[in-house]
Amino acid sequence: MTETVITVRGEFTRRYPAERATLLTSVAFDGEDRESVVALASAGAEELREHLTTLKANGAIATWSSDRVQVWAERPWNSEGVQLDPVTHAQVSLRAVFTDFDELGRFLTDFATTTGVTLQHIEWELSDATRTTATAEVRSRAVKDAVAKATVFAQSIGLGTVRATALADPGMLGDQATPTFTGGYEPRMLKASDTGTGPALEVNPEDIEVTAFIDARFIAG
Repeated sequence: MTETVITVRGEFTRRYPAERATLLTSVAFDGEDRESVVALASAGAEELREHLTTLKANGAIATWSSDRVQVWAERPWNSEGVQLDPVTHAQVSLRAVFTDFDELGRFLTDFATTTGVTLQHIEWELSDATRTTATAEVRSRAVKDAVAKATVFAQSIGLGTVRATALADPGMLGDQATPTFTGGYEPRMLKASDTGTGPALEVNPEDIEVTAFIDARFIAG
């Protein structure tokens, strides 16, 4: 009896609640006097560092880091094509990984309107342990999806059960496809107009979408 080869791609997607939020922020000032600009950036960054140190001690963040003061100067041009006096820029970038989203909301509220501070971006993430577990789960379910697809194909042409002859990591039997991890945030969270003297911002992270693909080859007889 002639065997029929069936090749399919299995896939599975599941969404997981975000467990960590990496906040990227910076303190920046500019002006004509280099010494005062650097002093302002240094003072602003030190205030943030002290706040982050306290949050780390309280367990609200897993880790944080900051750059040294970056200083550069340029001579801008006005609308009439005249080069103006030098302007000095000073900036310090900071990165903090929050595990307590309530504290993240309070942090955003406290610093969103602080002069010189820019809250640039939030990246929602899973913990390493959850990411490992999620990867194993979605890959396993992707294999089951491939088996189900192949079985339907076989039965649709009057054949019986299928037997797997090859299972491959994404892309090894066909087009490239890889497990993906996606997340995002609502930009309005970082708008100064949403802050003030009222309650702290309520942070509502998007779930992290984990998707896996598997290429599989079966024989149906």
